[in-house]
Amino acid sequence: MSNRTLIMQKKFLSNLLLIVVLNLLVKPFFILGIDAEVQNRVGEAIYGNYFSLLNFSFLLNILLDVGLTNYNAKNIAQHPHLVANHFGKILGLRFSLFILYASFTLAAGWLIGYSGHEYYLLFLLMINQFLVAIVQFSRSNFAGLHLFKTDAIISILDRLILILICSALLWTNWFGGELKIEWFVYAQTVAYGLSAIVSLMLLYTTIGRIKLKIKKVFSLYILRQSFPYALLILLMMMYSRIDAVMLERLLPNGDAAAGIYAQGFRLLDAVNMFALLFAGLLLPIFARLLKDRMALNDMTAMAFRLLFGISLIVGLTCYLFQYELIELRYPGSTHEASVTFGFLILSFIPVAITYVFGTLLTANGNLRQLNQMALGGVVLNVVLNAILIQLYGVRGAAIATLVTQGLTALIQMWVAFRIFKFKFNPRYYLSLILLGGGLLGLYYGLTSYFDERTALIFPYFLIGILLAFGLGVFKISDVKAVL
Repeated sequence: MSNRTLIMQKKFLSNLLLIVVLNLLVKPFFILGIDAEVQNRVGEAIYGNYFSLLNFSFLLNILLDVGLTNYNAKNIAQHPHLVANHFGKILGLRFSLFILYASFTLAAGWLIGYSGHEYYLLFLLMINQFLVAIVQFSRSNFAGLHLFKTDAIISILDRLILILICSALLWTNWFGGELKIEWFVYAQTVAYGLSAIVSLMLLYTTIGRIKLKIKKVFSLYILRQSFPYALLILLMMMYSRIDAVMLERLLPNGDAAAGIYAQGFRLLDAVNMFALLFAGLLLPIFARLLKDRMALNDMTAMAFRLLFGISLIVGLTCYLFQYELIELRYPGSTHEASVTFGFLILSFIPVAITYVFGTLLTANGNLRQLNQMALGGVVLNVVLNAILIQLYGVRGAAIATLVTQGLTALIQMWVAFRIFKFKFNPRYYLSLILLGGGLLGLYYGLTSYFDERTALIFPYFLIGILLAFGLGVFKISDVKAVL
């Protein structure tokens, strides 16, 4: 292993620790404390309608981003000196793209039957998407420059502000103890807006004066360069988010069904965001390693070992204790909500695989293969949802998600191995297989001797972590590298 590769691994691990700690302090509380409590207050049907609109606002979000964030993170990582020259021009382009995104999204909403209050909420959610896009684009510059600490702070700022605002809405009498879903959306607008301002100010202190420009030739060049990224994000967003929209449109009790689905999806989102942090760090690191033509085998093996290991432990823990976990957060919830959550949380394992190998392929520019995979994922997901929602309702959508994510992850892993000719030690695969078998054996052993299942969740998870260290999936050397 070269010294440069070792330095990159240590940088990845140490900054990953910082980002995970900061996000552990903030985001789970927002998702499981604030967002879930909002659903409990307004009811499943009202929240389900909001959740469907939120996912709908994501579907055409790519018209707002057109792959600029991923392209920029990769480009700045390889050419850091371009950040000051490119930022103002790309930011100007983003304002033009918002008009395009808003026009198509509102037109699509009208075509599928949104009107009145739904239209109003959709418009607000589009504004929020634009503000988030500004924050994400600013963060891509920090990531590309390997300013991961600044990126980490910005990554939690919007949720921290949102927690403060929503805590006042939920747990004070300042508003008469009442909560409306519109107030939750307004709070998001304020939080995202302030985060966008702060991120731009921090970038100003890093690169100097930011001049907002719209350069036609430059914009067309950037759009051509980022189009493959845009297409990939659009396709992956569709097979990840269209299930909630189809639930709300296909079932007679669509709003309530989407609300039940949101309960399980929220818990998946809580664990998924940590895997997403891996990808955010890996993209610029992979990009720089590729530019310097350094060996990727060790870096990829370490990232896959860590992410697959933790996703296996988390996924199996949540699946095996699905009823207890749903009941803890949503007392009196339906059996359907628990089963739906069980299928959804298993999809975290293939999603984690995607965050390693999909990110590597993106950094290497293998967009054609990724887009072909994603197109197949969209077709498969829509067909499965159309069939399984009619047959099994909410759980049918969760099964469709699990199957789609599983197949697309395996395809990305296969393509990466074929292109990069990875050769991992056979003991590497054996340790991962033994971890899965050990976790299942541990579950049946513990539940055979103890009746109080809820009390077993944390010990089971902790023993799973220790088992991963014992099998070499997690290594003490990783901890030493962080320290």
